[in-house]
Amino acid sequence: MRASGDTKTAKSRRTLKLPQRCVDALQALWVHLEATREDWQGDGLVFATRTGGRLSAGNVRREFRRVIARAGLVAAEWTPREMRHSFVSVLSDRGIPLESISRLVGHSGTGVTETVYRHQIRPVIDDGATAMDRIFTAVREPNGEP
Repeated sequence: MRASGDTKTAKSRRTLKLPQRCVDALQALWVHLEATREDWQGDGLVFATRTGGRLSAGNVRREFRRVIARAGLVAAEWTPREMRHSFVSVLSDRGIPLESISRLVGHSGTGVTETVYRHQIRPVIDDGATAMDRIFTAVREPNGEP
């Protein structure tokens, strides 16, 4: 864990397109915030303190724990960083090539993405069963009999 400072370098900063459902949700949030915040002194930040200031790491962790608890999860077991691991794992489970995932999360190669971030969602046993089903299907007689 980084003790202080920004976790991103100038080289690692990039712009990623958001899924449309996220864009829609953020736009709705922005409209809501503009209508409900009276003492707003912000400079266009969607995720900000109550008065529009920049969030500290502590603010982010506290709000994240609040959301996690409302979702019925044990807040102490989750950190914002886990979302990064989940992102990688879900994309991998959906068949997105590891090279593409590595680029999305800003890794220069696939090694860290594969060994640190990608967690298997389905049990390993699933791979073996699927392979065996293919093998046994391939050796059936033309009439469907084994």
